[in-house]
Amino acid sequence: MSKKKKIELLVGEELLQKVRELETVSKEDKAKQCGYFTITKNGIERVNMMKFLNALIDAEGIQLDSSPSANGRGGRSASYRISVQSNGNLLIGSAYTKQMNLLPGDEFEITLGRKHIRLKQVDGNDLEGGELEEALD
Repeated sequence: MSKKKKIELLVGEELLQKVRELETVSKEDKAKQCGYFTITKNGIERVNMMKFLNALIDAEGIQLDSSPSANGRGGRSASYRISVQSNGNLLIGSAYTKQMNLLPGDEFEITLGRKHIRLKQVDGNDLEGGELEEALD
């Protein structure tokens, strides 16, 4: 059984150029010729299509993941949905206050509507995203 030499994975502009050159071949063959395959113990070539497609997305500069938070760590992101707590309070989490650059001591005026709650900073500026829709339907 002869071992086939592994092709170096192409990335970035080299990957894009190679894919353009191979416009008439199948996507599996493009992935193979760009180095996105492995050879099993039995000598079978397996195309790593997900790795190939992710490399193409990266090479094009497309950002699919949300940008990391200010502290550089992942974790949960704000869902813009809250529930009334057992004590009757609504808690707006720190993810929202950080996103809106709110500081301890900032004051708000609360206006109740039929199906919304509006928060307005006391200094007179409406907050972007300051409305919370009630789920009373």
